[in-house]
Amino acid sequence: MGAVKLQLPLPKNVDGVTLDPNPDWSFDALLVELNSIEKKLNGSSKFPLPFIKAESRELSASKNNSQRGFIMQVSDDDVEDVERNNKDEVGDHFVLGRKRFACDEIYLSDSDHSEEGLGIELQHDLMDKVGLVESALSELAHEHQLTIAEEMRDQLSALEAEVMDENEKLASTLERVERNTEAQREMSRKFDMQYQRKIAEALDDHLTAVQRDHEHRSQIEERRIRDDAAREEAKRKEKALQEEKARQEMIRAEAKVQARLEAERVEKEKAAALEAERKAAKEAAAAAEKASESLMNAPSEANKVPKDVTSHKHSAGNTIRASENAQKLEEKRLMIYNEIASQNEALGSGSNKACRKYEMEIARRIRTITGTKENVRVKADELIKLISDSTCPQSISIAMFAQKVVSLCVNPTGSFNSAVYAYGRVIVLVTSKVPLAMDILIGELNKVCIYAVPKYIIYSEAAFQTKEAYYKAIGYTEEDGKIESTDSYVDRLSAYMKLYGALVQTEVEGCQNLHGLREGWAWIARFLNVLPANLYTAAALQAFLEMAGFALHKRYKTQFRKMLDVIAKDFLTALKDRGDAKLNKVIVNIRNYIESNQFLKEPEGWRLRSNLESHNFTPESDHQQQYGYQQNRYYY
Repeated sequence: MGAVKLQLPLPKNVDGVTLDPNPDWSFDALLVELNSIEKKLNGSSKFPLPFIKAESRELSASKNNSQRGFIMQVSDDDVEDVERNNKDEVGDHFVLGRKRFACDEIYLSDSDHSEEGLGIELQHDLMDKVGLVESALSELAHEHQLTIAEEMRDQLSALEAEVMDENEKLASTLERVERNTEAQREMSRKFDMQYQRKIAEALDDHLTAVQRDHEHRSQIEERRIRDDAAREEAKRKEKALQEEKARQEMIRAEAKVQARLEAERVEKEKAAALEAERKAAKEAAAAAEKASESLMNAPSEANKVPKDVTSHKHSAGNTIRASENAQKLEEKRLMIYNEIASQNEALGSGSNKACRKYEMEIARRIRTITGTKENVRVKADELIKLISDSTCPQSISIAMFAQKVVSLCVNPTGSFNSAVYAYGRVIVLVTSKVPLAMDILIGELNKVCIYAVPKYIIYSEAAFQTKEAYYKAIGYTEEDGKIESTDSYVDRLSAYMKLYGALVQTEVEGCQNLHGLREGWAWIARFLNVLPANLYTAAALQAFLEMAGFALHKRYKTQFRKMLDVIAKDFLTALKDRGDAKLNKVIVNIRNYIESNQFLKEPEGWRLRSNLESHNFTPESDHQQQYGYQQNRYYY
């Protein structure tokens, strides 16, 4: 937009009126002065009508208007300042404070064509139509407008400064709000943590109370179970006592019958002896008569003796070697064993389905015995319960128990060697409640292993027709018509003796071992006094020492060492003198056992393992054994 030129040729006074008598007037004072001047001019003026106020303010907006006032030149910067600072601009009217000036007659040129001529024309028209007063007023209005714009700019600057201050205050306030908000969040987090902690503590207290209540209930239940078990135990003891009384009565009755039969047999033998003596006397008299008659004919025939008869009696009378006490005990056990076997056969144990079921249960319990305290206790209780159950006769259950225990030695494995002491402990626990089971088990063991008596059978052609018959007599088994190998027999023999050795050395607190260390000491004395030294007896002795030597030494100490000296000097020397290469291994093993004092070390598996940690052994009190000295002699 082009600049608007304003030419104001103003005289110093008009009709004696000074144009600028006071240049420091205020705007209101200037208006008042202008009003007074207009009144004077309108009242006594010789100027034409265009100087009248009403007409002088009606400036035409048209460019071609013939009546024009003065031309004002305003720069683009001034117009932009006015337009920016004055928001109440409407058309060509500007609001200045509370006063309004009309500039209808101002012509704003769009171009600069004939600028000088136009300025002359405008000046001419202004001088002709407007007059000096209106020109002065317009000049004053323009200056006032510039002043207002300047003030507005100052006010805008002040407002901008205030806005910046307010923004800074707002930012500071927002920062404080954010800090307060963060503090509130932190406080909320702390409250949440405290609340969660209280909830956790309350939950922990509740769980502790629940656990305490559960433990209390468990204690009550355990107490009830123990009471029930005590009652059941008392019932079982009473029942076992009654059965033992009945067994003792039966044994006494059988003893009476046996004594009567023995007396009858003795009487018969005496009668037969008397009859034989009478016959012998008659035969001797007849033979004497006959000999006297034939003395002259054959004097040398009277002194002949049938050698085959003498040798037969000698060989037949010495086929079995065992001490007298061992034979008596074996006969007693064999009698009880045969009696139970006959009774079970009469009861039909093979056809009883319930008994077959019990046999499977007993076998399963025995096979799952391991070397832990809890397992031994549980298995012993289960076996006692099965044997005492009235569904199956007790004699049948006892026989099944003995057979299944001994059958563990038929095909011994690594698990057998690690659990053999556990087997002995279970046997002691069961037989302490069912005493008859010990006699049946030892009888079963003596039946399959003669060296557990101890007993030895000497080979004799007169007593045994073949070697196979002899092998069967000493315990060899036959399969598919063939006798088992010697190695297999020796392995099974060693397993039987390990089971026997583990049984005799077992001592359980609160229970009586009916076949304990006293029987073990008697066995080794009878063994050394009666049995010869060969492969079978050496294998039996080695297995027994490995299992029971530690306990025997703790009980008999010096006496046991003397026994070992006898074994080293006599038994091993006799083995070596046989000159059999198969004996070298067992000789070395027994000598190493004695010379390295292996009997001073606890055998592997001697202590039962705990339930929670299988590698930890039970305390010594669980296997505490009270050992004492015995007389300096052997039992045989």
